[in-house]
Amino acid sequence: MISTNDLRPGLTVKINGQIHQVLDTEHVKPGKGPAYVQARLKNLITGATVQQRLRAGEKIPTAHLEKKSMQYLYRDGDLFYFMDNKTYEQTPLRLEQLEDAVDYLKENLEVQILRCEGQLIGVDLPTTVDLQVTDTTPGLRGNTVSGGSKPAVLETGAEVQVPLFINEGDVVRVDTRNGEYVERVS
Repeated sequence: MISTNDLRPGLTVKINGQIHQVLDTEHVKPGKGPAYVQARLKNLITGATVQQRLRAGEKIPTAHLEKKSMQYLYRDGDLFYFMDNKTYEQTPLRLEQLEDAVDYLKENLEVQILRCEGQLIGVDLPTTVDLQVTDTTPGLRGNTVSGGSKPAVLETGAEVQVPLFINEGDVVRVDTRNGEYVERVS
């Protein structure tokens, strides 16, 4: 149990029988009436984001997330298969459970599979992934690191903005938290 006054982004809680992750909170003290906490929550099962008003000081249960290291194998329609490297057990996750992570899944990538109370919730990606550029306009002579940017399509189908000197076939490092180019990998 945790007090609503102690809620912070990233915390996993159980509200109305549903598992939510706290995205942000705001403590409100209106001129009239009791103080409350306005929280923006993401339902980890459905992916829906909701606003929830909670009484200040109210106790709510926390939800414990279990993480298990697994390797991404392949996609079959809307199912994505992951393998436990110790038991070789394969676990499928639906497209809705992965959301934006699909843009960074590459075969043999090590990820953390998230479970809560035995229920599969989603995947926690590494901070950065290295992906090959499959389509972009050609780089021009004289383009430097400090120049502009251009769109590039990566091997997973994701589109990111890259510097002008990046060409097709180059491997780039992408931050999975915000989808931004980090550096070219040699």
